[in-house]
Amino acid sequence: MTPSPYTEQDFEDHIEGYLLQSPFYFRRKSAEYDRDLCLIPAEFIEFIQATQNNEFRDLEHQYGADTANKLCLRLSREIDRRGVLQVLRKGIKDRGVHFRMAYFKPASGMNLEHRFLYGKNRFAIVRQLQYSKRNTNTLDLCFFLNGIPIITAELKNSLTGQFVEAAIKQYKQDRDPKEALFRFKRCLVHLAVGNEKVFMTTRLQGFKTRFLPFNKDFENPVNPQGHKTAYLWQDILQAETLLDFIKNYLLVQRNTEKYFDKTKGLQQKEYDLFIFPRFHQLDVVRKLLRAVKRDGVGHNYLVQHSAGSGKSNSIAWLAHQLASLYQDEIDLDRMFDSIIVVTDRRILDRQLQNTIKQFEQTTGVVKPIDMNSAQLRRALAAGKDIIITTIQKFSVIAECMSGLRGSQFAVIIDEAHSSQSGESAKHLKKVLSVNLEEAEAEDHDDFDLEETILHEITVRGKQPHISYFAFTATPKNKTLELFGHRTEDGRYVAHHIYSMRQAIEEGFILDVLHYYTTFKRYFKLLKTIEDDQEYEKKKATRLLTSYVDLQPHAINVKSHIILDHFLSKTVNAIQGRGRAMLVTRSRLHAVKYFLMLKRLMAEKHLPYKPLVAFSGTVKDPDTSAEYTELSLCELPPRVNIVDAFKTPEYRLLVVANKFQTGFDEPMLHTMYVDKKLGGVNAVQTLSRLNRTFKGKSETLVLDFVNDAAEIQASFQPYYQTTLLEGETEPNKLYELHDELLEFELYTLQDIDDFAVVFYDPMQENEKQQPILDRVVEKFEKKEKNEREDFRSLLQSYIRFYGFVSQFATFRDVQLEKLYVFAKNLNRKLPKRKGHLPYEVLEAVDLDSFRIQKTYEGTVDLEKDDGDIKSPSEGVASHPEEEKDILSHIIQTLNETYGTSLTEDDKVDIERSIKVKLEKHEELTASIKANNTRENIRMKFDKVVDDLLLDFIHTKLDLYKKLSDPKVNPVFKNKLFDGYYTAQLQSRI
Repeated sequence: MTPSPYTEQDFEDHIEGYLLQSPFYFRRKSAEYDRDLCLIPAEFIEFIQATQNNEFRDLEHQYGADTANKLCLRLSREIDRRGVLQVLRKGIKDRGVHFRMAYFKPASGMNLEHRFLYGKNRFAIVRQLQYSKRNTNTLDLCFFLNGIPIITAELKNSLTGQFVEAAIKQYKQDRDPKEALFRFKRCLVHLAVGNEKVFMTTRLQGFKTRFLPFNKDFENPVNPQGHKTAYLWQDILQAETLLDFIKNYLLVQRNTEKYFDKTKGLQQKEYDLFIFPRFHQLDVVRKLLRAVKRDGVGHNYLVQHSAGSGKSNSIAWLAHQLASLYQDEIDLDRMFDSIIVVTDRRILDRQLQNTIKQFEQTTGVVKPIDMNSAQLRRALAAGKDIIITTIQKFSVIAECMSGLRGSQFAVIIDEAHSSQSGESAKHLKKVLSVNLEEAEAEDHDDFDLEETILHEITVRGKQPHISYFAFTATPKNKTLELFGHRTEDGRYVAHHIYSMRQAIEEGFILDVLHYYTTFKRYFKLLKTIEDDQEYEKKKATRLLTSYVDLQPHAINVKSHIILDHFLSKTVNAIQGRGRAMLVTRSRLHAVKYFLMLKRLMAEKHLPYKPLVAFSGTVKDPDTSAEYTELSLCELPPRVNIVDAFKTPEYRLLVVANKFQTGFDEPMLHTMYVDKKLGGVNAVQTLSRLNRTFKGKSETLVLDFVNDAAEIQASFQPYYQTTLLEGETEPNKLYELHDELLEFELYTLQDIDDFAVVFYDPMQENEKQQPILDRVVEKFEKKEKNEREDFRSLLQSYIRFYGFVSQFATFRDVQLEKLYVFAKNLNRKLPKRKGHLPYEVLEAVDLDSFRIQKTYEGTVDLEKDDGDIKSPSEGVASHPEEEKDILSHIIQTLNETYGTSLTEDDKVDIERSIKVKLEKHEELTASIKANNTRENIRMKFDKVVDDLLLDFIHTKLDLYKKLSDPKVNPVFKNKLFDGYYTAQLQSRI
């Protein structure tokens, strides 16, 4: 006998059967659903009478026998008005009587009555629900909480040839958003469920509906026990999980978006988003909460979540739940007194503040600190539940928080980088240290040097009362070692990962490497003086290559490539709204590019202009002109660059070390790169392009500096899982300690003498000076290379000790004494007197220059984990600079960069003008019109004068020479004779 095929009904049976094993779940029939009220009245009234019967009787005094109907009608209208989430959380009032719509699990298990009421929640599952009064359409599954619909689901079974995409289509095509059940905020979520994948949406909008994945990865892993999507009914649809969702995760987010209106200009619109957590967001919060309960306070956790992961909401959910976390159900005290959310950005993330505030049960639980450090001081002292601030403020109040002894803190770091391993992070730890008050209360008559130093070690190092939660998309080696989890094979990895690969595959960000084009510049230099002086080879080479890239001809050539590409590709992208960014290597490069692009755009009469972004004031050494971002952009008052970039007037942004991180402009489509990028910096810079936007299906990169292999190597470690090979060996400090002593610039006694003065508050600080000055005198008598070796080693020790002390509490006083001695000595050492031989720039000229495309295509990344190396410190070698004569240096450069250059690549003013004359349409037309030679010559002279004006910006000296009344006629005669003869010959 052939077994029956597995049908969609079997799939429904399986899910329903599993859920009905829970004491919270009940089966209800479609006929019990009231399509007018959009409720199961019997379920609702049964819940009310089981949990709030006294309140129900109070209402009966006013409504009599019709109380149940009146209350159901009141509930339906309140859901229509306020949305199901707010009604479930806040309840409703009817004639002065308050009713709760659900009971949530108490944070502590001590409230027995609340636990009893929590157990009275009723979940109903209805199959083939007839939801409409206008037709007989049915839903596969609908889930109710206490009679209120909260989730709908359409199922598809791949064994019958239907996949989850068919369920999505069914919602978009056959489920009318105007139906009461499908109105926005009427249900918590709508699920499209297959055997392999799950998708969700919180708002049905017909064919505009956007379904988001709710899967463990782009492809769910094989489940040896059954369906790949079994986690949905075995976990997510369970009563405890859904009640947790309603209490701690779901939120209505008020979004603000700036846009350009043709008639009204820059406008701002606000709209609501109903947020249901994606699987990885739920997973990271739940796993971290379990880990903290298991480990206790005082541990570090790293979260590697890509752009597009919804990190702000994940942080908000974590902060909110940490604020009410108990280690077990019988605990009376929370695990943390305050949750401190630290952002690495100066401007606080308003979305983060507003998200956390939505979960407040009591006003004032969330305290955003965006004014001054006094606010932060008061908030910490008052034990505010959640404090949002910047890491920079901690250093200001480091010595003022003596009253925090004994408190326990959770510190959530937004976008953790290696900067968190520096002094700012140490100040943060010191603020929260339990021992600070004791140190300030020391009896100075009984000063104990060793105990004081051990205290300093303790407050800087790992603290048992502080837990750290660091979020980043691109963890560096130090970040992995400080916050990561050590695996059995000795490597470090994040505690939770939502990879760049998954974000791309799920469509939350775009693949910025899919369309990547690289160029290489070729050039030759000429030595213009007879003298052949000797120079330090590396410094001269660096200056000469920089000279080439700053030459007006080089800027001009690249600007033409950029503008041609911009006009042919970018301006038409994203339905004609595409924007581009040009990333330059210096502020001076940015200024020169901006001026060139502005001129070229004006010449082409384009309807838009470029913007430029850089810090401070830039002085052009060629013209002595000074420029600022403000003076170049010439924006109207109160209009900033970010807002201006959204308007049609500005479509191209030139940047120098600004807007390369943290800049989220979804209309940014193309990036032009004229800067060396590598590692994390490459990933962060190019990732400015990856934001999704309606009509944006691709991004483009044109790179003038980096090759495809270099970019691939930068992205690969962060594409999937980032692993740290090995770990820092703290005992390396002893090696550095001994190597420093070998320079014989100081003794152990010097370090001890300095420590006595430094740590004893009764000593005068001036006494530190002679100890350090004697070392500096010896330092200055050393040879240059030996001085630089010592300086490098000293700085290595300072960095290394500052890093190691955060995860290893040393009880070696000598190492700590050397640390403070080294930090102060480093400040006293004379600055390096580096001299760059700028005179070489007066001795060369650019002879030839060409830009050539070297690669066009996709930079492919492997679906493999990426390894990065552990941080290490050591002495840097400072060998004697190799020297060579200028002609040899130029020869080497020309051999390296001058291959395959031709006569056509020569940077020659006469040749350049000839090419432009040949392409000048008006001049050619005057010849074809059989004008006299004299008339043609008049037109020719005017065109040449106009062309010469271009060289004011590129070769000013030559322009002056060729404009000289004595030279100009001769130059034009020669040029015209050649031009006129060539044109006549071409007509024969």
